[in-house]
Amino acid sequence: MDKYIESIYEGLVQKDPLQKTFHQAALEVLETLEPAIKKFPKYKEHKILERIVEPERIIQFRVPWKDKDGEIHVNRGYRIQYNSAIGPYKGGFRFHPTVDLGVLKFLGFEQTFKNSLTTLPMGGGKGGSDFDPKGKNDSEVENFCHSFMGEMYRHIGQFTDVPAGDIGVGAREIGYMYAAYRKITNDHGTCVLTGKGWGWGGSLVRPEATGYGATYFAEEMLKTKKESFKGKKVAISGSGNVAQYAAQKCMQLGAKVMTLSDSDGTVYMPDGLTKAQWDNVMDLKNVKRGRISEFAEEYKLEYKAGGKPWEYKVDIAMPCATQNELDGKDAKKLIDGGVKVVCEGANMPTTPEGVIALQDAGVLFAPGKASNAGGVATSGLEMVQNSQRLFWSREEVDEKLHGIMVNIHQNAYDTAKLFGQPGNYVLGANITGFLKVANAMVAQGYLA
Repeated sequence: MDKYIESIYEGLVQKDPLQKTFHQAALEVLETLEPAIKKFPKYKEHKILERIVEPERIIQFRVPWKDKDGEIHVNRGYRIQYNSAIGPYKGGFRFHPTVDLGVLKFLGFEQTFKNSLTTLPMGGGKGGSDFDPKGKNDSEVENFCHSFMGEMYRHIGQFTDVPAGDIGVGAREIGYMYAAYRKITNDHGTCVLTGKGWGWGGSLVRPEATGYGATYFAEEMLKTKKESFKGKKVAISGSGNVAQYAAQKCMQLGAKVMTLSDSDGTVYMPDGLTKAQWDNVMDLKNVKRGRISEFAEEYKLEYKAGGKPWEYKVDIAMPCATQNELDGKDAKKLIDGGVKVVCEGANMPTTPEGVIALQDAGVLFAPGKASNAGGVATSGLEMVQNSQRLFWSREEVDEKLHGIMVNIHQNAYDTAKLFGQPGNYVLGANITGFLKVANAMVAQGYLA
């Protein structure tokens, strides 16, 4: 690694030695930016790398709330407002026990480049809490969301920061938070939150957008090899929002979805997921909030407790669950099984060792900042509709989403080729996303 870039990375590690996930994300980006820094010396002169790795603002606060028995609990709330050079901060809230500053800095950093790739005017941010919605009833979740927004409302707004959902934050949580925001501020319809219900300011296709977008990106990757999804076997991890709609779109494009999973284990479907089974998963996960083992038991399917989807022979792998779920050993299993494409639906689900193994084996690999950008892209489209007081049809939104994903793929593909590494989507996506943000920061001076 270039000495200048290495010094920036080492500085991050020294300042916050425990934030391992953030270090991983920063290193992955910084390493691939070396050709751009050499080609354009102005970025070094303006200290863009030193500035872009530091969040503009970090907000931390307590969130007291009462459970069903009246007992008081206290969680931590956070918002990382990472970079606003090209637009208001944009990024989801995550409610999960693993949430801490290191995780949110990683997510906000990635979000900055992801949002840049969409070409929409959105900066990067991320937030959430170590609160766990799992096992809580609706009233408890509502109590928490109201308390969380009681502090968060001060820091967000349509021209400042526009949060959305993430792990643990779906339509239910967005609804509770939006109600609290409206009551506190007396503002309605200001696109301060995206992922709203379609009847009260939301956009059609937003729930589907991340999973659909990742599948559209994978489809473009296959086209570079003159192939398609038809007849392909696909391993998908997760069974939440992203995995659900990635599975649906893969099926619509003629593929066989062989696996789904959750934190307890993996279900394998030798004949591929059917429409009736997909409907069952949607009800199980979104209404009953059950486990994928229950689905496997109902349909008498193979289920491996603690197992991963990557041990099966498939053509395409789509990790759609969480960070670092696909490591070097998993990558070796996929390679041995003949995988052709790995397309990330989650944020950084593949470890550095996994990425290197896949790339060395000639597998086409798409990083999440490019391939899962469909969710935030459609959030951007929701913001446009709110601002103009418009409501687009499902077909209109899906067409715009598809066009954005095709453009992201083309830009990443072309940039990788321009810098002498054709097919390296990691380098292509990182440099493409970086250049737009970096040029805006140079143009606005040292305060940007």
